[in-house]
Amino acid sequence: MSNTARNPRDVRMRGFASRTTVEDAWSWLDDAIQAKRSSLGTESIPIGNAAGRILASNVHSQVDVPMFDRAMMDGYALLAADTSGASNYNRLRVSVIGESFPNVPFDDTVATGTAVRIMTGSPMPKGADAVLPAERTESSDDSQSVELLGEVPSQKNIGFRGEDIKAGSTVLHAGRRLRPQDIGLLSSIGCADVTVVASIKVRVVVTGNELLPRGSVPTGYQIVDANGPMLSALVSRDGGVVVDDSIVPDNPTSIAEAMQDDVDVVLVSGGSSVGQEDHAPRLLAEHGELAIHGIAMRPSSPSGMGRLDGRLVFLLPGNPVSCLCSYDFFAGRAIRKLSGCQTDDRHWNYRSVRLPLARKIVSQVGRVDYARVAIDNEKIVPIAISGASMLSSTTRADGFVIVPADCEGYAPETEIEMFLYEG
Repeated sequence: MSNTARNPRDVRMRGFASRTTVEDAWSWLDDAIQAKRSSLGTESIPIGNAAGRILASNVHSQVDVPMFDRAMMDGYALLAADTSGASNYNRLRVSVIGESFPNVPFDDTVATGTAVRIMTGSPMPKGADAVLPAERTESSDDSQSVELLGEVPSQKNIGFRGEDIKAGSTVLHAGRRLRPQDIGLLSSIGCADVTVVASIKVRVVVTGNELLPRGSVPTGYQIVDANGPMLSALVSRDGGVVVDDSIVPDNPTSIAEAMQDDVDVVLVSGGSSVGQEDHAPRLLAEHGELAIHGIAMRPSSPSGMGRLDGRLVFLLPGNPVSCLCSYDFFAGRAIRKLSGCQTDDRHWNYRSVRLPLARKIVSQVGRVDYARVAIDNEKIVPIAISGASMLSSTTRADGFVIVPADCEGYAPETEIEMFLYEG
């Protein structure tokens, strides 16, 4: 078949006539994410399984927490007025008429001249308006009275009903990633189950006849798959669930079948460039929508994305660094937003710091660069911009710097933003 008769989206052995800007790719992607959201559901799960999941709706408390006034110190529940003037040199005595323990309250009323021995968290007895800490008292030998060695103001050392949570209040809002303390709070208001955003199902399609499965020892001209395990870990980090991350034979039929799995997002690793065996872009164009192929960035320029029967499909380069970079720029953004982890425009799932640059970073106007960098003596040290196949550049790096398309790079001592791989 002559080149003139080929599908214009088929760039194999021809190269890219033009490349989409990162900003335009993000714009298309955010619109696609918004459209995809409408087809996603929710699910109700036990709170014991909810850590890390995203709330689908606001949670309101039906109860006060605590449900009763309680002591916040071990000591004596009494009338604050009875402690007026008490000190080590002016010991005042009151009668001890009972005790209050957690879930075992004192049922009578505290009156002037009396007190109830009380433990932290125990219900406050009727009549008492303060708790004098035990260390500011001295009990009699028969425990029928207690000497007061200090004063306490009214309402002191008491936790009041509803002080933590008021009945009817909104305690957690939709879109929140549930943390361990959130699970504890849900339990404290009697919540057994919670409605969360349904898990985003992701199929990782790893292509390449030269690949060996994880755990293998590289031999001959074969290499061990690094992208599959890396992508699975990234998807889990971003709130998705990988349903399959197996290696797929490098032929059109196998790749097309894998891309049509019943999932929300498909990540195709490898076969996205312009080589003769790079089938994924053509297959996506034929069976669905190849919206973007070829992006003005380094590395990851062969990246692509589109839709196939309602699922988002990302074409990630096979070189490991390019794969990581493309995932973070595009696929990770989609998975995080679809799972509800992120709603703002800042889409990096990394903490950032601002530090001066030890050496210059050179870039090219019109292209976004992803530079791996380290930190040394509180300065950013460039490690690599090129070298898309050298995954070790990311393990030696502390993070990365994004050089925007309108910038030729940064001079030494320029303070720039760095995204940290860890922390």
